[in-house]
Formats: sequence, structure tokens, C-alpha cells
Amino acid sequence: MFGGLREKLRAARDRLGSSIQAAAGAAETAAPSPTAPPAGTGHPPAQPAAPSLVDKVRVLITERELIVSEKDVNEALSELEMTLLESDVALPATDAIIDSVEKNLVGKHRKIGESVDALVVYALKAALLDVLGKGFDLKEYIAKHDRPVKILFTGVNGTGKTTTVAKVGAYLKKEGFTVVIGAGDTYRAGAMEQIGVHAERLGIRIIQHKEGADPSAVLFDAVEYARSHKIDVVLADTAGRFHNKANLMSQLEKIKRVMKPDLIVYVDEAVAGNDAVTRAFEFDRTVGADAVVLTKADMDSRGGAAISIAHTIGKPLMFLGVGQAYDDILPFEPEKVVDELLEGGA
Repeated sequence: MFGGLREKLRAARDRLGSSIQAAAGAAETAAPSPTAPPAGTGHPPAQPAAPSLVDKVRVLITERELIVSEKDVNEALSELEMTLLESDVALPATDAIIDSVEKNLVGKHRKIGESVDALVVYALKAALLDVLGKGFDLKEYIAKHDRPVKILFTGVNGTGKTTTVAKVGAYLKKEGFTVVIGAGDTYRAGAMEQIGVHAERLGIRIIQHKEGADPSAVLFDAVEYARSHKIDVVLADTAGRFHNKANLMSQLEKIKRVMKPDLIVYVDEAVAGNDAVTRAFEFDRTVGADAVVLTKADMDSRGGAAISIAHTIGKPLMFLGVGQAYDDILPFEPEKVVDELLEGGA
């Protein structure tokens, strides 16, 4: 997952390390040897004048320390910036990463001989974790809220939303929660059939109406069924739509009023890169979003959407879809993602 970005970050990590190591080597070469009083004079050396800035730098070098300067890493940071942009990392996220890495490197006292790679990995990890956010622990959320927890899934056509509903249902059932699915995509016969097949395979109750029915009514019935049967979670599928389609967005507003979801989850493809980030922003602006699921993460070598989306729209990632099987969904854990991207670090 995100193999291309991992390779590029490895190169950027090496480039930053080489730049700092070169500066450290130059400092060691330039470091003066301590001077002793002239032999045989019997007199102490004259008191030195107040140290100049150059003298202070020499003292730091003599004590085998290096202050990393902006000049030491400027070129490597420019290359890292291009690496991120070429990997479809959104500009605001890229700027935040570069600023954080620079802040964690420039102006710091580093012992000459200290692992340069360790210091670079620390700076990169801190920057990536800050941009990725904390993720969204769905199990913890459900455990802390009144039942049924009502989750509304939204997104554009063809991004794997219906399959994601089934995968989340399988995940929650495996974790010991009871689930009901509301088939709110009533305009596409294929969608109703698809979610019905998933529910049957998973042994999850599904609430459906006939084709063309009001999706608000379907999802209202799903919530009422969950309440009367003490079901833990309602997963509401909806028709795919684009944010600029006024009639479909108006319908989604009605669904929200009737269903009163606890969570609105936006679903898009990781391979969509910046398009996914832009669409998520627009969906959040028009109908709201509490968390994001990115599908096809296993097919995405760039990783731009996963890196960018939480920082850009201010909403956490909940899951990554990584395959076709029901178990191919991973709770988004930023620490694990960063460790994978940096190959465990130093």
C-alpha cells in the first residue's frame, strides 16, 4: 500500500540525512584545535576579548555540536515538497509537512556523531502524524453512545460505497455488535440487489422497500426496527451523487432530517487523489461529514488522498478499503501507516 510514496519518502529521507551529514562533516573539518599557552614563557595567555559570533560557532563545533541551518536542508526540503506534490498530496498538507519538518530540524543543536537518520525520521514522523490526525475509532464511538448508533454513508457514484457498507457491517458483527442495514439507494435496482446479496451472505438483517421508494422512509423504518429489536448499529446506504446536483443533495438533506444520523461517513477512492479531497470538502460543506472511508487503498501507490484528506477537510479517516473480501477493511491507524511509509524508521 502506497508503495510509490514509500520509495519517494525513502529517497527524501536519505537526501535530508546526507545534507545534514555533509554539514556535520564540514563542521568537523573546520573545527580548530584548542590552543595552549606558549611553551616556556611562564606567563598565562592574555585575556581574550568578548567572543564574536564566529568565535561562538567555533566553540559549538569544538564541543562537537552542530546547529542545523536552513541552508543545510533547504535543497532537500524543496525536493521533498516536489515528492509530496507529485504523489497527489494536496498543497495545504504539503505545506504543513514541509513547515513541520523544517521546524523540527532547523536551529536544533545536534551532537556530531548522533544518528542523522534518527533525527530525520523523527522530523518526518512528527510531520506526517500531525497531518494525518488521530483517525476515528468506530468501536470506541459506538461503545460510548446511545443505541442504535445511526451511520449514514454518502459519496459519489462508483466509489465502492455499497460494498463499504457491507464491509463495515462485517467488521462490526465480528467485533460483537448487532447490525441492521437500510437500503437507501432505491433508484438503482442493481444497488438494492447488491446490498441484499451482501446482507444475506453476512447474516445481517436488511430493511428494503420497492424500487423507487422514498429513501427517507426506508431509513426511517431501519432505525425503528433497530430500536424495537435493540440493535446496536444502523448502517444506511444511499444513492451515489455529486455535490453539484441540487435535487440529489436536497434529497440527502431530507434523509438527514428524517433519520437524524449520529455519523455521516463520506466514501471515496484513494486512487482519486486530489479529486477525492476536493469532493470530500464539497460534501462536508453542503451536507456535512464526520469521517471518511477511502476504498481501493491497496491499488494506490501515491497515497496522496490518505495523506491529505484529514488535514485538508478537518475530518478523520475511519477505514481504508484494501481488497474485495469482506475482511479487506482496515481501521485507519496513523502510527502504523507512518511506520509503513518510513519502513519502521531508524
